[in-house]
Amino acid sequence: MAISDLYSTGKHKQEIGHFASVIKIAKTDEIISEGELLLLNRAAKKLNISDEEYELILKNPEKYPINAPVSYEERIERLFLLTRMIFADEDVAKEEVGILRKIAVALHFSTEKAEKICDEAIHLVLNDNDLEDFTTAIKKVNAD
Repeated sequence: MAISDLYSTGKHKQEIGHFASVIKIAKTDEIISEGELLLLNRAAKKLNISDEEYELILKNPEKYPINAPVSYEERIERLFLLTRMIFADEDVAKEEVGILRKIAVALHFSTEKAEKICDEAIHLVLNDNDLEDFTTAIKKVNAD
């Protein structure tokens, strides 16, 4: 085994942190619904999260820090996935929205605009916008 195999790459640490954020939202009501589980499984696959990592993160998502990507596009894409998780169980909780706002700030959206950005993100996902439309709209809100 090479020494590089012992340590996660920076990109993978970002993916783990993002996956932990998604789990935090899913676990807000302490129950992971079927819809949330489906989205978690898709996210894990997309983010290259192993089964072992999945189980560890699921047990204690607070242990994993948010490592925001440098790319603005990737940060918006992460916001999109997080917002979709809020709707995965078809029951939007106030606590989930609060967590989303905190994570938005951790993703380097300004504190002053985080509420407006998250409100727009929720509106866009609620109206079934795709990632492309979501990205365009969030960029516009963030620029205002």
